[in-house]
Amino acid sequence: MTKKILKYFGLIMIISVVIALFSPTWTQQIKGENSISVLDKVEINGSKHEIMIRGNDKDNPVILVVHGGPGTPEIPYVDTYQDLLETNFTVVHYDQRASGKSYHFGEDYSNLSTDLLVEDLLAMTDYISNRLGKEKVILMAHSAGTYIGMQAADIAPEKYEAYIGIGQMSDTIESEMNGLNYVIGQAQQDGNTEDAFYLQGLTEQIQNGEIVTPRSYVMKYGGATRLIENPGDNISVLLSSEYNLLDVIRYNYGMSYTQQKLLKDILENPLPTIVTKLEIPFYFVMGKYDYMTSSHAAKNYFDKIEADRKEFISFDQSAHYPQFEEKEKFHEWMVHTFLK
Repeated sequence: MTKKILKYFGLIMIISVVIALFSPTWTQQIKGENSISVLDKVEINGSKHEIMIRGNDKDNPVILVVHGGPGTPEIPYVDTYQDLLETNFTVVHYDQRASGKSYHFGEDYSNLSTDLLVEDLLAMTDYISNRLGKEKVILMAHSAGTYIGMQAADIAPEKYEAYIGIGQMSDTIESEMNGLNYVIGQAQQDGNTEDAFYLQGLTEQIQNGEIVTPRSYVMKYGGATRLIENPGDNISVLLSSEYNLLDVIRYNYGMSYTQQKLLKDILENPLPTIVTKLEIPFYFVMGKYDYMTSSHAAKNYFDKIEADRKEFISFDQSAHYPQFEEKEKFHEWMVHTFLK
C-alpha cells in the first residue's frame, strides 16, 4: 500500500512539474477600447525576441525600454510598478537576445556582443515604430541597458524623441570604486568587520577593472533598493503570469551566459570612451543612493556629454530603481517632460 501511495504522489509531482514548465503565459489585460496588453514573440534581426506591450491608449507616446543585467529582463515584474505610466504612455519591454524568454536552448549565441545587442535594439525600434504607427519613440534604458541604449541613440538619433538613462552607466571603474567604498563604509558602520575586511581585499582587482563590486553586498547595504524589495528574484519571476518554470530556467541560464560574455567588454570599454555627444534631448534619472551604477560617476559623465538639451534628475529616496521606488514622482516627471 505504501509503495502505491509513493508511486501515486511521485506521478502527481511529475505532472505538476510538467504543468509548471509548460503552462501558458500572458500579461494582465488592460480594459478599454484602444488599450493594448500583449505578450508576444517576434523575430528581430534573425532571433526570436519576447516583447510585452502595455498601455491604456495605443495613441499615446511610446516608450521602448532596454533592460539591464546584462541579461536580466524586467517583463516578469515590471507591470507592478508601471501602472501609472501606462495611463499616459504605451510601454514596450523586450527580453534581449539570449535573455529570459528570448533565450532559446539550441540557438548559437557564440556571436553575442554588445554591438549585436545595439543592432537588435535598432531593429526592434523599427519594428515597434511600424507596429504602433509612430515616427519616433522615447528610448528608456535601465542599468546595463544604458550601455546598449545610449549607443543606439548615438547611432540613430532620428529614431528617437529622447533618451532616458535610469541607473545610468558611466566610467565603470569610477562607479565600481564608489560602490566599493560605500559598502565598506556601511559594513564598518554596522560593525561587520568580516564583510569590511573581505571587501577591502577586492580593491586592487576593482581598480584594475577585473571585477565589479559584489552585487550581493551592494544589495545588503542598501545600494540597490531603499523603498522596495530587490526585484527579479526567482520566486517573484515564477509567480508572474508572464513566465512559467521553463522561462525561469531560461532566465537564470541566460543571465549567467550573458554576463559571462558581455561584462568584460563593458568593463574594458566604458561608455565615456564611446559616446561623448547626443543629438537628441537626454535625461539621466538617478537614485541618490544608487551604488549599482554610481550616481556620482553618472553626474561626472553627464557633465561631459555635449547636447542641446540635457537634464540630470536625482530621486532622493531611491537607489538603483527610482522608476519603481518612487513611481508616482517618476510618472509625474514623465508627464511634465513629454506631455506638457
